Amino acid sequence: MNPTLDYAEVGFVCGLEVHQQLLTRTKLFCRCPAGLYTESHDGTVLRHMRPTLSELGEYDGTALMEFKTRKNIVYLLHEKNVCTYEMDDTPPFLVNQEAIDIAIEQCLMLGCDIVDEVHIARKQYLDGSIPTGFQRTAIVGVNGTIPFRGRTLSVTQVSVEEDSCREVSDKGHCIVWRADRLGMPLIETVTGPDLRTPDEVEEAILLVGRVCRSTGHVRTGIGASRQDVNVSVRGGRRVEIKGVSKAGWAPRLVHGEAWRQVNLLRLRDELHRRGFTSRESIRVESQDVTGFFAASGIPELRQEGWERWVESQRMRRGYEIGKGPFRVRALRLAGLAGTLAWPTQPEHVFAHELAGRVRVIAGLDQSPILLHPEGWPDSRGARAELKRLRGRLRCDADDAVVVVWGPEEDTLTAAEEIRLRYADATDGVPNETRQPFPDGATDFERILPGPDRMYPDTDSPPTRVTRDRVARLAEDLAERPWDRERRYTEAGVPRQVTHFLIRRGGAALVDRLVAATGAPLAKVAELVGARFKGLRRQGVAIDAVPEARWHELLAAFAARPVVAQAWRPLVIAIAEAPERPVPAPLADRCSGAAPPGWRDALRPALARAAVRAYRPEPGLIRRLALAELMGELLGSVPAGEVAAALAETGPLPGEEVRG
Repeated sequence: MNPTLDYAEVGFVCGLEVHQQLLTRTKLFCRCPAGLYTESHDGTVLRHMRPTLSELGEYDGTALMEFKTRKNIVYLLHEKNVCTYEMDDTPPFLVNQEAIDIAIEQCLMLGCDIVDEVHIARKQYLDGSIPTGFQRTAIVGVNGTIPFRGRTLSVTQVSVEEDSCREVSDKGHCIVWRADRLGMPLIETVTGPDLRTPDEVEEAILLVGRVCRSTGHVRTGIGASRQDVNVSVRGGRRVEIKGVSKAGWAPRLVHGEAWRQVNLLRLRDELHRRGFTSRESIRVESQDVTGFFAASGIPELRQEGWERWVESQRMRRGYEIGKGPFRVRALRLAGLAGTLAWPTQPEHVFAHELAGRVRVIAGLDQSPILLHPEGWPDSRGARAELKRLRGRLRCDADDAVVVVWGPEEDTLTAAEEIRLRYADATDGVPNETRQPFPDGATDFERILPGPDRMYPDTDSPPTRVTRDRVARLAEDLAERPWDRERRYTEAGVPRQVTHFLIRRGGAALVDRLVAATGAPLAKVAELVGARFKGLRRQGVAIDAVPEARWHELLAAFAARPVVAQAWRPLVIAIAEAPERPVPAPLADRCSGAAPPGWRDALRPALARAAVRAYRPEPGLIRRLALAELMGELLGSVPAGEVAAALAETGPLPGEEVRG
């Protein structure tokens, strides 16, 4: 990864919060069906969020930040999967005990200390993803461990909680959510900050995922699993990369965040060298320069250019568009020349940090979000305008300039957020939650929440967890993934096949088939984990076949091993008519016994192959002949025996010449 980074030298550490949806019939706090997604809606609700005091009389910083965004929050509702609970018009039902059982199974997998009582708490979320303004969550287990690369990965806690809405769009001051996913049960597995390299992060995500999948009681597919990745370096602070949907994204994301924090610490040192040692030392002056740019060569800074953009994006006043007339606002950043182009994450500079804050909090999400000298349009007229603007702002050579535009109230918010982000820079790395992108970049999402956002849920009684309940669940607990992986490796199953089987739920089927038929574990794992996978991708309905058919197929392989060579047409035939016992397609396609006189077909097959071959090479001719013959002999005569018989048949063209 570029630029390279010595992770040990910079003190890189990382921890995970892995979220996994549970395979329950209903949601966590109501009786709506879980897992029923819809793309249409029967109604909408408009909400606005306001912060509330915690039990200790404190406001959470994230809640205050979200309040500043002045978001119009729209929820799309469908009668099939939403009730009045989701819209906070009905108190919660008793917590779903099926979900509690699955969370206990996860705790047993990880060796956690399981709580005696499950207490529901409220966790504030004012971004609109949950209409109540808080998520109901509960700790089920603590202090677990996972074997990892010859050491132990600590598990801080396992919680059960309700899922949030799905985001549909986020433009300006209006965010739209679909509520079908809202309230679905999920478990959150939190690890300690024990990961030391980006590769370890990806591997740990997949490992925790295999633990979840091993229970057999979790959902699979897009969106069923996602993780928040917490990153810091020595001297930095914890930054949460929120909602990483694919483990393969993680290495680039955490590398980029580590590099970002290293560069922000260097910027802090540079600011201190210039005398900016406290938040109060940052001075930002702003002016309304709308008239100055009225005839500008930069179309974004003219009112008609702004209005064209608003129309093209179908932005509505009072919804996406903020309050006040169109304004252009210029900021003089005293003594901060050059810092806007200070490198942060790969291919990003500090100006991107400012743009992220302005986009989220001020609601100005046009492109570009802001202008500054290092990113100013490169034309003679535009450069002349910048020079005149610096004169108007009375800038010295060491002053920086930033220009923002949009509704008046939003430009004032943007100016204040730019000042606050520079104030944060004097202290190094701010605690943030950041949004991930597939290219490895991240952008500001919100200030990292603190403990003030958590408080008890007085609507929900505690759930007692008895020893008998835990013991009952432990009796039927699936094999832990690291134990299964060791057993499969000893049997000769490739690691990637083992991991696939555990992730996709095929490992339990493999073990049942081996136990029922006595077939070799490696052979069954190859069939279910590699060959079925390929056929499934081609649209063969493997998963609709009853397990009894696979028992019969493996029994046929054991009785007549040559039949196993015809596995592909046999499996396809079984999938096409899964109600038919395997002997029927077996009789249709292969006998398991060599047909009389099959050797008489060797020489004619070689002759036909010699005509088809694009060059007179004996090896090629024999391979073509073998492919033709096995079309008839597959499952009746071993391919090796046919190949040996062809090798004894000759001479062929080319061999005579050499003779």
